[in-house]
Amino acid sequence: MTLRKNIITSKFLNLPLRRKLILSFLMVISMGGILTLILGTRIEHRTITGLAQAQVRHDLASAWMVYNEKLNDIRDIVAANASRESLQHLIQGEDFETLSTYLRRIRADFDLDILTLTDSRGKVIVRAARPDTTGDDQSGDPLVSLAIRGDVVAATQIVSRDELLREGDALAEQAFLEIIPTPKAAPSTQDSVTAGMMLKAAAPLYDRNRTVIGSLYGGVLLNRDYTIVDRIKELVFKGEKYNGTEIGTATIFQHDLRISTNVQRENGERAIGTRVSQEVSQAVLKQGRTWTDRAFVVNDWYLTAYEPIKNIDQEIIGILYVGMLEKPYIDLRNRVMATFAGMAALCVVILLISLFFITSTFIRPLQVMVEATGTIARGDLSHQVEVTYQDEVGQLAKAFNQMTTELNKANAKLLQWGKTLEKRVDERTRELVTMQNSLIQSAKLASLGKMAAGVAHEINNPLTSILINAHLLMEKADRESDTYENLDMIAEETTRCSQIVKGLLEFSRQSPPQKNLVNINDILIHIVNILKNQAVFQNITIQKNLKPDLPAVEVDADKMKQVFWNLMINAAEAMPDGGILRVASRISGSKQRLEICFTDTGTGILEKHLPKLFDPFFTTKKGGTGLGLAVIYGIAKQHGGTIEVKSQPEQGSAFTVSLPLSRSHESESGGSHVT
Repeated sequence: MTLRKNIITSKFLNLPLRRKLILSFLMVISMGGILTLILGTRIEHRTITGLAQAQVRHDLASAWMVYNEKLNDIRDIVAANASRESLQHLIQGEDFETLSTYLRRIRADFDLDILTLTDSRGKVIVRAARPDTTGDDQSGDPLVSLAIRGDVVAATQIVSRDELLREGDALAEQAFLEIIPTPKAAPSTQDSVTAGMMLKAAAPLYDRNRTVIGSLYGGVLLNRDYTIVDRIKELVFKGEKYNGTEIGTATIFQHDLRISTNVQRENGERAIGTRVSQEVSQAVLKQGRTWTDRAFVVNDWYLTAYEPIKNIDQEIIGILYVGMLEKPYIDLRNRVMATFAGMAALCVVILLISLFFITSTFIRPLQVMVEATGTIARGDLSHQVEVTYQDEVGQLAKAFNQMTTELNKANAKLLQWGKTLEKRVDERTRELVTMQNSLIQSAKLASLGKMAAGVAHEINNPLTSILINAHLLMEKADRESDTYENLDMIAEETTRCSQIVKGLLEFSRQSPPQKNLVNINDILIHIVNILKNQAVFQNITIQKNLKPDLPAVEVDADKMKQVFWNLMINAAEAMPDGGILRVASRISGSKQRLEICFTDTGTGILEKHLPKLFDPFFTTKKGGTGLGLAVIYGIAKQHGGTIEVKSQPEQGSAFTVSLPLSRSHESESGGSHVT
């Protein structure tokens, strides 16, 4: 082995200098590339997997938001109706027939599966689903027990088959599920389940002396009800598909059994009746932990998150699950690694080519020096090359002296190139700063959009409750009293808050534009014709300077109308005492963009406000939400456009919308030059 190694080493050392350099560099580059590829693969896999798992955990939080929102809706419905004075009068008057009719209407209006009224001892007085089934004792129900003690409560609850039968045969049939044998599930002695899982709420009823005279409870059966899971899929995953397969799924488990899901079996049916794996069951149902990992769900691999569902006594009775298809992340990882491998191979080729030319640069002077040495050895003393030593080092020393002059010339050229390069770097730096500011603005809009969606959903519930209760109190109050005026003010302000929440939702749900080739002048003329007769434009003169024969651009016409409408309304509001609004359209100097300019003679904008003008929630208007300009800025970015502002206090403002021209279409003349 040693002899063979020595032979290989000897052959390598006897190779020509160029070949030794190329082979040496190739060996180092190859080893470094392979090591980098291995480490990069591991790091990239961990990074993508970590990001995916973080996304799944975030999606699980969103799923809980939808789940709790439904539970809170049921609680608000039950509590609001329990507080009705008319219901209390009917109970005290023992008008059970009217009570039954009233509860059936409420149950139908709010799409509840059950709505039942008990007396103060928990005995059923009226059952909306089955008016003929009364008299049973519900005081043992934890929610009813708390309600007749004066608490408004809501929770998830397992309801027995006997209780479901009291509410109707249809509910009992809906809850009944045959258990489908599932790979990797824990062994089970059951072949079916008869109980159901229900979102349930209960609230007390009081008389005029604030004495509990009964309780009202209602609920929605989750078995085979796909409202929540489909809402989660719509809200969290937005119905996205990958190669024809839904990217996201959600499931509600009753213990370890799927009772509501949009996971599909191979035949395309929902996987109702299948069970969770034994590993997940042990972690979530037995140990009460949140379980996040990849898992094979029915017929494909998913990145999943499971969390226990608990009843009012904090007992684990089920699981809430969300999962994302793993294949998009695997394909992304493979594409990234294929790109890395291709780039590495390309770099090796480029380096080898560069190395070939570099070694040629080194070896050619050596060869010249060797020939010069031969000439001197033959006695040609007129040769200008003087060599002290007969080896390559001596030859290189002489070559260095000869290259000094050339290096001075090269240095002068290098300085010139340095100045040119510095100028180009400055230009590129300015471009990068502009791009960075744009990216920061886009990131702020995306982050605030997600936050706005969450805040809006959280605020909607209390606002609805406040509005309902305000109207209920208004029904009881004297219309001529101060109390009625105060309640009316509460209702108006709550409605205003709802409009702000609506604005938040519009900001967070900016849908992709539906682009078509349109003539911008047509849109501008249409909006001007509408607005010029509005009260806010009464003392304002609108001057149009629209360039004729503008090429059509690919935009979403409705979204562009929203942009132009907002800018013109803002301009009018900046001219409360009247003025001139100039609307102009033109082709940019580069001939690659279309520009629409709105110039007013209004109050102008302070310089310190200009950088924050398109930030969400920034406003200088009394009663404004600060979302108008942020929304239209987002619309412009969706179209690959920009909005630029020039303004000085008391000298007016100019907003310029810039849109890219279509490369594949040109429109015929569509506008007229009007002043």
